[in-house]
Amino acid sequence: MVLERVWKSLLLLVAVSLIALLILQLGLITPPWAEEQAEVRVLEADTGDELAVVDAEVADTRAERYTGLSDHDSLADGEGMLFVHSSEGERTYVMREMDFDIDIIFVDADREITSIEAARAPEADEDGEELEHTGQAQYVLEVPRGYADEMGIEPGDEIEIEYR
Repeated sequence: MVLERVWKSLLLLVAVSLIALLILQLGLITPPWAEEQAEVRVLEADTGDELAVVDAEVADTRAERYTGLSDHDSLADGEGMLFVHSSEGERTYVMREMDFDIDIIFVDADREITSIEAARAPEADEDGEELEHTGQAQYVLEVPRGYADEMGIEPGDEIEIEYR
């Protein structure tokens, strides 16, 4: 009788652990050890000179990446959001429920900028789902529209990330 109770308790513990792991893996909740802020420095490819420093919110779960900046009213110069994926791949970002224009900076696994897209906010009759921007990336940095040009950021430049 006691052995049966211990066995059922262990099975329950394993089941709860697997469910918790699945929830974390799917990004339905943010783990307590997740990074929330980062300083992203953009360095010129040839010289290594610092072009910009962005104070970025980190979106590293599926839920955070889905919401993105859609719950923000605006971004100031030097502010942004860093989307972190587990591996490099072709990434498509949409302007779902966005209220302002942004630059979308795609960065590969080696932290080299692969492309920069100027993305406009959806108009009143659009939901933003059709406003797609695709690039090769493990990291995606979103900043106010025009910021990349203003700071001289180009494909080939590199980023350094310092999580806080």
